[in-house]
Amino acid sequence: MGGGKPADVHVAELQDAFTILEIAESEEAGFFPKGQGHIALEQRYNSLKGKLPINPSGGLKAKGHPVGATGVGQAHEIVTQLRGEAGERQVKNARVGFSINFGGFGNNVVALTFIKEK
Repeated sequence: MGGGKPADVHVAELQDAFTILEIAESEEAGFFPKGQGHIALEQRYNSLKGKLPINPSGGLKAKGHPVGATGVGQAHEIVTQLRGEAGERQVKNARVGFSINFGGFGNNVVALTFIKEK
């Protein structure tokens, strides 16, 4: 995360073609301890008003899972959040964003960190 820590992230877009991917990726990124991602989801920790909003865009299913455009869509959402231009899905005071795009058989993974300069 470019010298940062998972706790520094204000908003994340995680590849969620399958629900379990969002949970597994949130654990692998260090947002939640292994085996606890589903509890965070159940307790709405990662909802729009939660401590760490994940997929405020609605995730891939809300976009029709655009396979080739997934990473661009995630990056666009994070940049929109950091600019404060996300409207009803805006994460308050978002300054650090993170995305994970997962493809193939897990052999193609791209993680990006976005930081809004002060």
